[in-house]
Amino acid sequence: MKIYTQFVLALATSLTAVAALSHVVLDDPVAAAGAAYRAVLRVGHGCDGASTNSLSVTIPSGFVSAQPLVKPGWNISTKIGKLAEPYEMHGSKITEGVQEITWTAKGPENALPNALADEFVFRVTTPKKPGATWFKVVQGCDKGSNEWVEIPAAGQDAHSLKSPAARLDILDVQAAGSHSH
Repeated sequence: MKIYTQFVLALATSLTAVAALSHVVLDDPVAAAGAAYRAVLRVGHGCDGASTNSLSVTIPSGFVSAQPLVKPGWNISTKIGKLAEPYEMHGSKITEGVQEITWTAKGPENALPNALADEFVFRVTTPKKPGATWFKVVQGCDKGSNEWVEIPAAGQDAHSLKSPAARLDILDVQAAGSHSH
């Protein structure tokens, strides 16, 4: 019951924070540790009135198997690099993985107008260790950019930041299924 209560509290807190901000945020700001996660980055506006024509997200250390989903009208590129901690998958040792995903509009007609909202989606496996983690996102526009990359210091309220990164709370929900009679 304790884990379930933590999950509900974290979800309610995160959803309240998301509603109050118009930054790039995760649609589902809570995930289970060591599990598959479908990350949906929500973009609510452009850059000072300009249309969004690119979005890049840095995959935090500890996340593995990152894979962007196709977005019609947008090209996708990834940056591959050495993982901080290799892992085993299907009997093979994996030492490299996606560290950054970038979506780029194929032309001005595909850019996201300032007055509209949209979503950019990727799949990933979360770290096994619970806790808050942050996805740094750079939103490129026709004129300028928004860099949602600030991470609060210990004890600092993320709402006090001008350009906060997208927060994900990773919870140890596996413990919720185990109990004694």
